[in-house]
Amino acid sequence: MLVVMKKDSSEQELAGVMQKLTQSGLTGHTSKGVERTVIGVVGQTYPEMRDTLELLPGVDEVIPISKPYKLSSREFQPENTTVKVGDVVLGGDKLTIIAGPCAVESERQILDTAKAVRAAGACILRGGAFKPSTSPYQFRGLGKQGLEMLAMARAETGLPFITEVLTPQDVELVAEYADILQVGARNMQNFSLLDEVGKVNKPVMLKRGMSATIQEWLLSAEYILSQGNRQLILCERGIRTFETYTRNTLDISAIPIIKKLSHLPVIGDPSHGTGKWYLVAPLALAAVAAGADGIMIEVHPNPDQALKDGAQSLTFENFEQLMQQVAPVAAAVGRRMPIESEEADGE
Repeated sequence: MLVVMKKDSSEQELAGVMQKLTQSGLTGHTSKGVERTVIGVVGQTYPEMRDTLELLPGVDEVIPISKPYKLSSREFQPENTTVKVGDVVLGGDKLTIIAGPCAVESERQILDTAKAVRAAGACILRGGAFKPSTSPYQFRGLGKQGLEMLAMARAETGLPFITEVLTPQDVELVAEYADILQVGARNMQNFSLLDEVGKVNKPVMLKRGMSATIQEWLLSAEYILSQGNRQLILCERGIRTFETYTRNTLDISAIPIIKKLSHLPVIGDPSHGTGKWYLVAPLALAAVAAGADGIMIEVHPNPDQALKDGAQSLTFENFEQLMQQVAPVAAAVGRRMPIESEEADGE
């Protein structure tokens, strides 16, 4: 349920409601909007609790929530959430461009890629230090060494970076280096991992599981939010369907659905969503047109030599062309590009 406070309610009255919830074995999460303060109540409630809470000083009304996910719903927070990463704001009026290789392979590879994607207009660097692989014989990342290389690229280019964390035990290490922690599709329902990233004071990107419903995805987001971390970004990366021509089926409809159901920013990942580099551009444009707050693109200096996901990676030239195509589509749906390539080159 939601406890909606009166416009003129005091901090003391708000504290009184929170104390009552604690005494009842419930947890309250506060959302202070422009026009109202709302407390999302998490825990097992009963009908009489509504009457009890409405009698408390400062309470305007108590509203039952129809959705099983509470903190991620627009019922809890009507206003869009924005997540700030350095000077980058995800969920605002600018389109966030995240780009880089699937996996960090060497200092030269990650540094050259970081410079190239920054010059073309990217504002966040991506790169995997810890890589989940379907086969244990495939490249599984450089680990801490990869994190150090990403940090070097950040120092050289100024780009914050996002990288995946695979286990609860690695959260502290990855959070020490990364600007955004990514929870991958295979870990979307790794509830121990979700709890741990929910405790860190770093933005988290939660990818949709390859066979997850929208509701399952938002309930996984609830795990992170319920631990206190409100810096959460969702990422649609394609789901597994009967189609085998593409690696996954990018669910474009999920983007406007999430925008309707949730206040969280959502990113489109056409690289994993298709698995084929020549499909990345059209699906990226479709994601932007559908209302995505950003796109995440895999870029590699030599895709044919990549240790991971070369088939879905763009070359530097193809990424630059995509950025030129994205700009008018972003403008058509009321989004601004984060940085012009001329400005990036001049800095």
